[in-house]
Amino acid sequence: MSERGEAKEAMDKESRHLLARIRSCLQTILDLEERLEQIELGDELLDEFVHLKSFLQKVESLELREDDVVRIEDATANFLEELRAPLSYLDEDEEGERQRFLQ
Repeated sequence: MSERGEAKEAMDKESRHLLARIRSCLQTILDLEERLEQIELGDELLDEFVHLKSFLQKVESLELREDDVVRIEDATANFLEELRAPLSYLDEDEEGERQRFLQ
C-alpha cells in the first residue's frame, strides 16, 4: 500500500474513532430521557433532546477533530455530574432508602 493510501486509511480510522466517541456521549445523554421525565427540570431538558437527536443523525457528516471531541466529552461529564443529585432521588426505594448504584 502506498504512503498516501496508508495515510488515508489512518485518517479514516481516526475519524471513525472520533465519531464513535461523539456517538457514545450523545447516546449516554439520550439514554437518560426516561429518567429525566421524572424530575422537575426534565421538561426543559427534554425539549433539547429534539435538537440532540437531530445532531446525532447529522454527526457522521461532520469533520471531527480531537479537541472538538474532548470538549463534548467534558461537557457530557459535567452534565452528568449536574444530574447526579436530582437523579439520585429517583434511586430511593419505597422506604426512602437509597438504592446502591450496582444493585
